[in-house]
Amino acid sequence: MAFDYKKAYKALYMPKNEPAIVTIPAMNFIAVRGKGDPNQEGGDYKRSIGLLYGIAFTIKMSKRSDHRMDGFFDYVVPPLEGFWWQEGVLGVDYAHKEQFNWISVIRLPDFVTKAEFGWAVEEAALKKKMDFSKVGFWTYDEGLCVQCMHLGAYDDEPATVDRMHRFMEEQGYTLDITDRRMHHEIYLSDARKTAPEKLKTVIRHPIRRKWLCEILSVNPGLLR
Repeated sequence: MAFDYKKAYKALYMPKNEPAIVTIPAMNFIAVRGKGDPNQEGGDYKRSIGLLYGIAFTIKMSKRSDHRMDGFFDYVVPPLEGFWWQEGVLGVDYAHKEQFNWISVIRLPDFVTKAEFGWAVEEAALKKKMDFSKVGFWTYDEGLCVQCMHLGAYDDEPATVDRMHRFMEEQGYTLDITDRRMHHEIYLSDARKTAPEKLKTVIRHPIRRKWLCEILSVNPGLLR
């Protein structure tokens, strides 16, 4: 049976619809960076999804080719994820989606090295006759976060985010969104086939202990 990340790591991919504090380990991703409204027809975001899955399935189906990857195991392609930010905005301003910066990603199995990733990019470009130059190998160590399962339309996310922020404050944490730590979403539903009110999306925000923030405000050099 194919290994399924969602089932093996339920705490990361299938949380309850109540906020919780989690520590996310470093992971490798297929990544495409871009800007603009994700809902724009024919826009960069929707094109990025095609690029991500083009590489993801090239790696998954390498088992049927002459190319052999050390440590390969059969697996279910992990869900689409997105990191989002807007210049000068702490969090997300849903009223101005045209100002989004984003990194669209799909998790890579640990057996995929940078060299194997390079092979997959070349193979996908050859087989699909497409330009995959925007696709990169990205390692991200997300660390301490508050997360929650959001049930419903993407535009209704602020209510879930408010619950997350109240929870983290009650637990002694504060928001830590920076240019390196971003609003993060994991898409468990196919928006093309799912009614908005039934969408399932994991939302994560980076956090930090309040006492640590107080120390760093006095001695910011500790961050260097």
